[in-house]
Amino acid sequence: MHKAPTIVISHPSAEIYAGLIESRFPDVRVLQASDASSLERYIAEAEILLTYRFPVEVLDKATKLRWVQFTGAGVDSLFPIRDRVNHITVTNARGIHGEVIADYVMAGVTFLHWNFRSLLEEQIKKSWKPRPISPLTEKTIGIIGLGSIGATIARRAKSTGMTVLGSKRDISVKVDGVDELFAPQATAEMLPRCDFVVLALPATSDTLGLFGPAEIAGMRPDAYLINIARGSVVVEAELIKALQNEGIAGAMLDVFEQEPLPPTNPLWTLPNVIVTPHMAGNPANYESRAFSVFAENLTRLMEGQGLKNIVDLQRGY
Repeated sequence: MHKAPTIVISHPSAEIYAGLIESRFPDVRVLQASDASSLERYIAEAEILLTYRFPVEVLDKATKLRWVQFTGAGVDSLFPIRDRVNHITVTNARGIHGEVIADYVMAGVTFLHWNFRSLLEEQIKKSWKPRPISPLTEKTIGIIGLGSIGATIARRAKSTGMTVLGSKRDISVKVDGVDELFAPQATAEMLPRCDFVVLALPATSDTLGLFGPAEIAGMRPDAYLINIARGSVVVEAELIKALQNEGIAGAMLDVFEQEPLPPTNPLWTLPNVIVTPHMAGNPANYESRAFSVFAENLTRLMEGQGLKNIVDLQRGY
């Protein structure tokens, strides 16, 4: 690729990203495609695409496209056409979400463990009901998915003194902060030992509905589920049944099968559920953080070096 490539930005924050690129790389050509019509107009000129979602509908026109940089970690919008884009390098913004998601998870662990929802309700009623509670150092957290986000959560949980269990494909490679590793087929052995189960998996064909009836039933009735992965990872109807029937103690959920979560979904009103609007991985100044990843990769590209955060589309991450 020549020294001054054409970059098309297909993103609601296209103007912000364009300003950052033009300030750092004044010689490149930047085209903003903040809506469908402008994307249709510019995609044929794109050598590089900066986007949050791959525009499958214009793939046939993207004849010059050689590199796609996603501003998020997930690249599932590419999965339907993964066999048609083998000539395109795909990278994501892996690495910018871990700390803030770990903040969210540890806040959730504390909130659920202390049942702050009940305490706040009692405060409104001016009801004084002290009760004992075990320290987190006596609790066990199980993390399913130990990529960069899961590993960050593990380190944070370990720093509180919790016992940390984890599930990942390759258990021969140790993870800092994880006391014991389980292969995916051994998850059933891990779940009954956990006071908290955290889902930190990418959305792939392999993880679709992965946490279903058997896995939910494998959790203890006094255990909590925290999902910061994707809504597609959990069989939501089964989770709702378990929450309604006290199959598990409760859940903190940031992702759902349908987003925004429909007003009729029972999760909104269940007393043992905390619903948040898919915000766990949304740190302040997001554009500048995602741009830092893109800028490093663009510099590497223009200097003839390999890119970082390359996604294996067959694996999905």
